[in-house]
Amino acid sequence: MVGTGSTDLAPSAAVKIFSAGTAGCVADLVTFPLDTAKVRLQIQGESQPLVAGHRYRGVFGTIFTMVKTEGPRSLYSGLVAGLQRQMCFASVRIGLYDTIKELYSGGSKDVGIGTRLLAGCTTGAMAVSFAQPTDVVKVRFQAQVRSSGSGSGTRYAGTIDAYKSIARDEGIRGLWKGCLPNITRNAIVNCSELVTYDIIKELILKHDIMTDNMPCHFTAAFAAGFCTTIVASPVDVVKTRYMNSTPGQYKGAINCAFTMLIKEGPTAFYKGFVPSYLRLGSWNIVMFVSYEQIKRALSSSRDSPLCEY
Repeated sequence: MVGTGSTDLAPSAAVKIFSAGTAGCVADLVTFPLDTAKVRLQIQGESQPLVAGHRYRGVFGTIFTMVKTEGPRSLYSGLVAGLQRQMCFASVRIGLYDTIKELYSGGSKDVGIGTRLLAGCTTGAMAVSFAQPTDVVKVRFQAQVRSSGSGSGTRYAGTIDAYKSIARDEGIRGLWKGCLPNITRNAIVNCSELVTYDIIKELILKHDIMTDNMPCHFTAAFAAGFCTTIVASPVDVVKTRYMNSTPGQYKGAINCAFTMLIKEGPTAFYKGFVPSYLRLGSWNIVMFVSYEQIKRALSSSRDSPLCEY
């Protein structure tokens, strides 16, 4: 992405990786309830015992129902796994994007959209290979219904128990459940999110519409979130459904998608669209603004050990 200014040191790969992971955690802390509401809406219609008796209507209706029936803590169920995911996931897919883009372009300043898309696909796929188990556990926690905010009747006692239980009951492959749709989803998300942000920010600076500051980052991040939601929502719904499924419920991700289409129709692929947009839009804004500021702060500090790498 475009540099932060002549007065700052050029951010190193280590600075970008650390900044991206930290910014991803900040964004998750702010937007996690929206993500949980999105998951609940996406799995609604599967007729699973975990969600039986709870009819969710819209993002704010879902949040209200969860708080009323399960307690406020239910909105942050799976947060630990979510933060673990961001440290593994955002740090790779966002932090390494510039490095991979420069590698594919041979160091050229004139980078085409094809190179940007290829870099986005690459870092997205790499990130999934590191973070898939954390994603599975996060989704499982977000999907499970608690009784009046307590832990009674829940699927897992805690984050560590979830990793152990999945590995014991479903094998190591269970922790990598939905890996293919997740790779597909994150290749699409990464391309839509990073490439849109990259291009819009570059155009804003190129035409002197704004300087390289928060309003510029906010505008580019808002547009990136909107484009990403439209493109990635169908794959995201399938990924969520498949990750949360019980063993044997679906033969694979394609069977999951086909079952959704037959039983619920095409609109099922856009279930939870509004919370997806609210979550992705707000997540992108918080993440990219935080990322740019953390990256700039670390790059400006000559004493930072990350600047040496």
